[in-house]
Amino acid sequence: MAGAISTSSDGFLERLKAGRLPAPISSLSIHDAGLSARDLAALFESQLISRRLDLEARRLGAEKRGYYSIGSSGHEGNAAVARVFRLDDMAFLHYRSGAFYIERAAKLPGETPIWNMALSFVASSEDPISGGRHKVIGSKPLFTPPQTSTIASHLPKALGTAFSIALARTQKRHDAELPLDSVVLCSFGDASANHSTAVGAINAAAHTGYRGLPLPIVFICEDNGIGISVKTPEGWIAASHANRPGLRYVFGDARDPVDAIRAAREAERCARGARKPVFLHLRTVRLMGHAGSDFESGYRDRAEIQAEADQDPLLHAARRLIEAGTMSRDEIEQLYSAISGRVARAMELATTRPKLTSAKEVTASLAPPSRPKRAARPGILLATAPDETRAKSEPQHMSRLISLALAEQLERDGNVAVFGEDVARKGGVYGATTRLQQKFGPARVFDTILDEQSILGMAIGLAHNGFLPVPEIQFLAYVHNAEDQLRGEAASLSFFSKGQYTNPMVVRIAGLAYQKGFGGHFHNDNSIAIFRDIPGIILACPSSGAEAVKMLREAFRLAREEQRVVIFLEPIALYGAKDLYQTGDGKMTAIFNDTEDIAPFGDVNRIGDGTDVAIVTYGNGAYLSQRAAEKLRKQGVASRIIDLRWLVPLPITSMIEALQGCDNVLIVDECRKAGSLSEEIIASINDQRLSFNIARITGADTFIPLGPAASEVLLSEDDIARAALDLCGKPKKKAAE
Repeated sequence: MAGAISTSSDGFLERLKAGRLPAPISSLSIHDAGLSARDLAALFESQLISRRLDLEARRLGAEKRGYYSIGSSGHEGNAAVARVFRLDDMAFLHYRSGAFYIERAAKLPGETPIWNMALSFVASSEDPISGGRHKVIGSKPLFTPPQTSTIASHLPKALGTAFSIALARTQKRHDAELPLDSVVLCSFGDASANHSTAVGAINAAAHTGYRGLPLPIVFICEDNGIGISVKTPEGWIAASHANRPGLRYVFGDARDPVDAIRAAREAERCARGARKPVFLHLRTVRLMGHAGSDFESGYRDRAEIQAEADQDPLLHAARRLIEAGTMSRDEIEQLYSAISGRVARAMELATTRPKLTSAKEVTASLAPPSRPKRAARPGILLATAPDETRAKSEPQHMSRLISLALAEQLERDGNVAVFGEDVARKGGVYGATTRLQQKFGPARVFDTILDEQSILGMAIGLAHNGFLPVPEIQFLAYVHNAEDQLRGEAASLSFFSKGQYTNPMVVRIAGLAYQKGFGGHFHNDNSIAIFRDIPGIILACPSSGAEAVKMLREAFRLAREEQRVVIFLEPIALYGAKDLYQTGDGKMTAIFNDTEDIAPFGDVNRIGDGTDVAIVTYGNGAYLSQRAAEKLRKQGVASRIIDLRWLVPLPITSMIEALQGCDNVLIVDECRKAGSLSEEIIASINDQRLSFNIARITGADTFIPLGPAASEVLLSEDDIARAALDLCGKPKKKAAE
């Protein structure tokens, strides 16, 4: 029946009517915590709304009319944190933060949190934050980016956002997205505190605090003592976090709203006043199981479940109100009934609202919508910056050209920040950030700790505050330590926020193989499959220094103007390459071009115009194919090389245009055969029913061994030449010829 109200499934009302209110937890009075009776009543209303939303969503889920997942029941104490902190303190919220969201919404006139959450619960396309793509807690006007993770993958970007506030203060940036005195909040559960992502982010925060650097962040650990069915050992969270150097620890019991307010105020004084990282440990309870389909009676004793329900934060708040003479039990019951009706009506109406009905609608926000261009703030060169006139007037190899291209962007746009392991004074392992810190200072070019999750999280956080981050990952293999920061966080944010939030960045990664005699597979990773499986990102791979400059300019444009996440994969083996065909020819070097010359997104680089065979390739493959093409020329085979440049998404239209006039197409893919680009290229040509004579050669499906053995599993120029001759039906000649 429409509007039906379920009032007993959480036990709150029965205990209230029976007078079974819990004993006080704290001796603090309302006034001791800086609360008025009216304040507490308003806070209690937010808690009741959150509870009723949980119950009604659970009901609709049981009726197969909603998509209830994880509720906030027992965690309503987090409303106290929302009351203490400001609206413009960006909050990255745990999935049990319904009461926080509702209380924060009360700070902004016109917000409709009940209706917004109801639309989210039923996956309506009118949901103002995700547009029906997920049940998330988030809001652009409430400074709350949506989180979909059920673990701790949002902690690194919260850390990065807090760092960005400190960075903006250092640079005196009054045009930043977040106020210079704001604080970042990040909530998570006690079980998530054990996740390596959380451990890394909290360690990075403590490391920053230990160094005496400002970091205005509050990590809010909502400790209900259990993760799904696995208990957290009593005292573990305090034991593992209370005495961390560089990290202020504050405990509060969020079952009691007064103690939660007291703890939140202490955390705020430290984070906002002293600009120090804080670990706010809040005791909570978990009511009604982990999620809608979870029956905790299968793994918890009934007595334990009842004991938790007896400590319901709504009961503690009710006791406080009754003892203060603010509300009677009857008045609380009446308020509960009125809220129940409001929520039930909203939920019923939400079920009638439209859903996403096509793939086009679903994917519309994978790439952010167009938005007005933001004027770049010119970067300021330091007075002591080294003179690069000579470097720009002489031919340079790829590594040096990349450094000059980055300097160009840093000078043009004061929002650009370059960071990573060893990028500052050392100038990067391969010199690609040489002299940048000398030119622009440590506030814009800086080293990070050795933690790829923190590096990529830093990038996401800086982007939240108007910076254009350029993180460096030293080697392609190291991305796998942190790939969820790209897959689950950076790339998904526009999708789950209808493009309201974006993560513009240019992620530089040194990668691919062909480093002879160095490093083995960790320094010669030739698998890019991970990037091909992340919706919405762009993957670029230059084949020379000249290409790197043009493509970097376009990568920055894509990030700056289109708010895209761009991965810029730099072939390590080509960093220092100077010659192409013979020693001293200098054909792999170029003079840095100060013009606006770019390589447009989606355009391929066509080298040569032969019609006997077209070689489709990228990266090191383009270098090897040019050498092979010279051998083919001597045997009477005229070739052209199609350097793809943009690997995700593949520039299919431009590639096919460049193939016209050639019947024979050889795909040269330096990466592994399984999960390779060559598969997609062949499939795309087949999908369009084009009649080419196609062959492909790839690297072997293996890790790269150390030393000369690497040549046995990687492509060579001779392999390319032989494959082209086979494809063209030409007789082979000895390699010496």
